Amino acid sequence: MEHNAEGVDLETSLGYLLKQAASALRTSMEAVLRPLGMTVTHYAVLELLAQRPGLSNSQLARGAFVSRQSMNVLLQSLERDGVVTRPAEAPVGKTLPTRLTPLGRRQLAKATIAVKAVEDRMLAGLDARSQREARRILTSVVAWLG
Repeated sequence: MEHNAEGVDLETSLGYLLKQAASALRTSMEAVLRPLGMTVTHYAVLELLAQRPGLSNSQLARGAFVSRQSMNVLLQSLERDGVVTRPAEAPVGKTLPTRLTPLGRRQLAKATIAVKAVEDRMLAGLDARSQREARRILTSVVAWLG
């Protein structure tokens, strides 16, 4: 971040721009997911489980950037609504592996269309080369700070 005598210059601060972009993306995603009865976190859980069935509460919480407690409340709600299943007892240790149900897969299919439209709109002003470069830069930033 660039600093001036008074502090961070918000006009040129890459960190501030990243936060603005993340906030704008989340707001746009919430707007298209709300009519489907979902939040961004709800969608993230479905997407994570589609790609890696059997993730635990802790793994899902990390992947969706929420606390374990918040994830547990969401998973209880999703399980009650028939979107995910978890065994009554952990097959190994204390971990309850979570899986999508057919209803969860249908919800995810609808949400994916909505979220893809937001991402397409976000990238509309960038050509394919610029999109690849943006992904490369953001991946590097994450790696350097991680």
